[in-house]
Amino acid sequence: MNIDAKNHGYTELNKTIRESSEEKFELDNVLGQRYIGAGLSGKEILIHGTPGNALGAYLNGSKIIVHGNAQDAIGDTMNDGAIIVHGNCGDTTGYAMRSGEIYVKGNAGYRVGIHMKSYQELYPTIVIGGKVGDFLGEYQAGGIIIVLGIGVEGTPVGSFCGTGMHGGEMFIRSENAPKGLPKQVCCNEATDEEKQTIRKYIERFTKHFGGNTDELLSVKFYKLTPNSASPYKQLYVNN
Repeated sequence: MNIDAKNHGYTELNKTIRESSEEKFELDNVLGQRYIGAGLSGKEILIHGTPGNALGAYLNGSKIIVHGNAQDAIGDTMNDGAIIVHGNCGDTTGYAMRSGEIYVKGNAGYRVGIHMKSYQELYPTIVIGGKVGDFLGEYQAGGIIIVLGIGVEGTPVGSFCGTGMHGGEMFIRSENAPKGLPKQVCCNEATDEEKQTIRKYIERFTKHFGGNTDELLSVKFYKLTPNSASPYKQLYVNN
């Protein structure tokens, strides 16, 4: 089903998608409409343009592809499904996401992966092709974040990376480790075996956007994990 979104407000546009019996949608001239695909199950949306905030919030198994940039809070608290952005995206990408996958070809803003979590087979994934802003993985409790740094000079993450991290893992493709990490985060150069554990995610990235998986994996990555030997003890009262 093709929809020209030029003269549609976000409420009308989302209602049309939600109430239609169609399973596939192609949206043209999208310009800032919010909440596209929010809570949606079992559908596929192809977007041309720039969707507004909270794209795919609470997504529950649908697939959203954006040929353009996306704004803030894509995949907010998503349960399942995939969001693929052929451009850049804004802040809080994957906020509190619980499962599903987000792939961004370009850069992302601040607080990517904040509060993301996993449970048993539910394992959220975020892969950013370029660089990210400050507070990457803030309070991360599960899942995996991968920053590839393609075309980026220097370390592709901002300040305060891993602040409050207490679960999950991050892989940063960079010649140099992120600076200023809190003592509660372990940072080590990833081994060849560890890099192979993320191969499937890199393959999906190159399938979506092009590139060579082997070349991306051939250079240095840093792996960040919580430091269980130095937890956030100051948050708790000692008995």
